Amino acid sequence: MFRARFNPILAAISALALGACASTAAPPVAANGLYADPIGAAPVTANDTPYSEALICLSQYARSYGRPSPRIAVGRISDYTGKQDDFQGGPKLTQGASLMAITALAKSGARLVERYDNSVSELELKYANGRLISDSGQAPGEYRQIPVGMMSGSDYVLIGGITELNYNIRSSGADAAAGGQAARDMKGQFRSRNYIMNVGIDLRLVDTKTSDIIDVVSYQKQIVGREVSAGVFSFFGDTVLDLSGGKGGLEPMQLAVRTEIERAVLEMMSGLYRTPGPEVCLSRNSDPLAPDASARTYRSIGGGMSWAGRRGR
Repeated sequence: MFRARFNPILAAISALALGACASTAAPPVAANGLYADPIGAAPVTANDTPYSEALICLSQYARSYGRPSPRIAVGRISDYTGKQDDFQGGPKLTQGASLMAITALAKSGARLVERYDNSVSELELKYANGRLISDSGQAPGEYRQIPVGMMSGSDYVLIGGITELNYNIRSSGADAAAGGQAARDMKGQFRSRNYIMNVGIDLRLVDTKTSDIIDVVSYQKQIVGREVSAGVFSFFGDTVLDLSGGKGGLEPMQLAVRTEIERAVLEMMSGLYRTPGPEVCLSRNSDPLAPDASARTYRSIGGGMSWAGRRGR
């Protein structure tokens, strides 16, 4: 006659599962009016990159030497990689690169004019043209005037795109497993993985009056990912023990895009401020992410494109 053995672990799990399924009533409301407080108490911090400090330094350098900034607008900086997320849907890379560029230019002290989203300005201009809008302090019946030349024009526009997303440039790993030969002997396994990918951008600075391209920057940044896991499997009498754990991380791809944009803006604004080069504000006259690298940019000279290094531009 078959007799099932009592397993206290399985009994406890079953009891918890049945208790969770049986209760359909809403949990009690706390004094603050919520069923539950959300987890997470991380403070809001500045969303900086290793180049943010250099951009702020460049702004202070320009003010101290009386170097005014031209008016700069930001156009579309689109994602041209075409890479889509197969699991969650949508694009792999940020669609807000233009907003990142506006923030980077503001850190550098640039004078910005809005051209990316003019919907509200155009609507208010339309209302003012129809004498339908007034400003604070105006008497009833008065309306906003539209003087000639009231809107600021731009001298340059920054446009471009995210042009590369290359998976698995290089990967490496190791797997190990060990255990006894018998079916009930303890067995364990270990796994480690490292992989590298990259993302690239191409930006250009255009003279809005002549449409001349005066500066072109192309940068790429590599991104590293790591994964480590380990596990053990064994029997203890009638109990099965199966334990596993691990950790992993991937450098944020969107932060890599922001980092490239801030590095490109640092290069371009150094030229507009007519400084000796970006190195005037980079720590120890070097790039904080690549101390031995010599960043270069295409620069328009006499209608042709030529390479120009950071030094001796």
